[in-house]
Amino acid sequence: QVQLVESGGGLVQPGGSLTLSCAASGFSFRSYSMNWYRQAPGKEREWVGNISPTGGVTSRADSLKGRFTISRNNDKSTVYLQMNNLKPEDTAVYYCKTRVSSFDYWGQGTQVTVSS
Repeated sequence: QVQLVESGGGLVQPGGSLTLSCAASGFSFRSYSMNWYRQAPGKEREWVGNISPTGGVTSRADSLKGRFTISRNNDKSTVYLQMNNLKPEDTAVYYCKTRVSSFDYWGQGTQVTVSS
């Protein structure tokens, strides 16, 4: 079955960097776009960005361009979210998601806390 497992979250000071990973299994990873979302406390889940199957095309929310980068390694069935210059408002649970056969699959999420 499709499984997505995020990792790499933690506590980081403002201005710091983190790279999140999402390891995928149970489907042909290299054939599917992958998405990152996040959900801050008390807020709705919001789209962060996505990456095409080959990694050649990425999109990010306008507010995150210049700080967040999405990449993937199809040989490792893993998608990454590189986050730089982190701000307290980036504190959230970060999720990866894919759509296979018209069904959305989500990981369990990884907590990112930006605080001094």
